[in-house]
Amino acid sequence: MAATAPPPAAALEQLSKTKMFGGHNLRFRHQSATLGCPMTFSLFLPAAPASKLPVLYWLSGLTCTDENFIIKSGAQRAAAAHGVALVAPDTSPRGLNVEGEADSWDFGVGAGFYLNATNEKWKNWRMYDYVVKELPEVLSGNFEQLNMSCASIFGHSMGGHGALTIYLKNTDKYKSVSAFAPIANPINCPWGQKAFSNYLGSAKSEWEEYDATCLIKKSNGVSTSILIDQGEDDKFLAEQLLAGNFEEACKAVGVPLILRMQPGYDHSFFFIATFIDDHIAHHAQFLKSA
Repeated sequence: MAATAPPPAAALEQLSKTKMFGGHNLRFRHQSATLGCPMTFSLFLPAAPASKLPVLYWLSGLTCTDENFIIKSGAQRAAAAHGVALVAPDTSPRGLNVEGEADSWDFGVGAGFYLNATNEKWKNWRMYDYVVKELPEVLSGNFEQLNMSCASIFGHSMGGHGALTIYLKNTDKYKSVSAFAPIANPINCPWGQKAFSNYLGSAKSEWEEYDATCLIKKSNGVSTSILIDQGEDDKFLAEQLLAGNFEEACKAVGVPLILRMQPGYDHSFFFIATFIDDHIAHHAQFLKSA
């Protein structure tokens, strides 16, 4: 019997291309089967390498699109120097016109929380599957220069939560993880409780599957150091981010955590831009040794 032809690569519409540090910022739109709507993502490709490029996913925070990080972080300089591709997806489905999707800035549009919603009303909010499954397939089908088996993940705030939880649930898929000011224990903060109760319902056991502090307690063999930078002047630290809870959980199970409390820094992209080179270097050491 003849071999079955591979499925065609998902059609990509290129929205923009700009040169930077010898490489290019690219932005694309595609139809997402997982989310049921068009989605955009940004990609920084360093100058043509001698070998395939490892991939570093960035997950953004509340209200962001795929563009905030690419425009504001300055990450491309270090990514070009280390020969690492950057991938930045959007933060939620858009354009579905679900009732209430845009009523508040911390839920719905721009606030997907990188989970798979089980509430029927929010059934399209499946950013976990989009980031872990669909987006890598789209990249693999369209960019031969990427080494999709050599990937790491990081993010900020809600995206830091996403990076930590996705990594802890998929240590076979990602070489390393880091975060800026992550929502580290969402079941115990207002942002997380609002999102989880609406997306997942009332079952706390389901909430715990998307909480880094809960997941680390049952982690099995996480030996790669986790890097977290947290601004000490971040107005969300005490009520929403709860880095100390994650630190205690890591200590309890012997997971190596580098938690750097940064005096005077807040929750903004100024903070991210200050320390972004350290994070890319952190990931590069694991991506390049793979």
